[in-house]
Amino acid sequence: MHIRSTTDPITLHDVPNPEEHPCVYDGDGDNGLEIYFESEANRQLYLELHNDGHIVLKGNDSDDYIAEG
Repeated sequence: MHIRSTTDPITLHDVPNPEEHPCVYDGDGDNGLEIYFESEANRQLYLELHNDGHIVLKGNDSDDYIAEG
């Protein structure tokens, strides 16, 4: 499954004409996630934030967090 997101994860604004904006693709070609950004600066910020390996869920980024539900 190929998922395409046209909501910039930094600003949460919809990206009009995504073909004309920077993006990040994570996947194997057939299955993956394509994320579009309003600007190259937002794309770079996303990549910098994404490098630490921590995902914040419900405002809690502690190592002992257990998802409920």
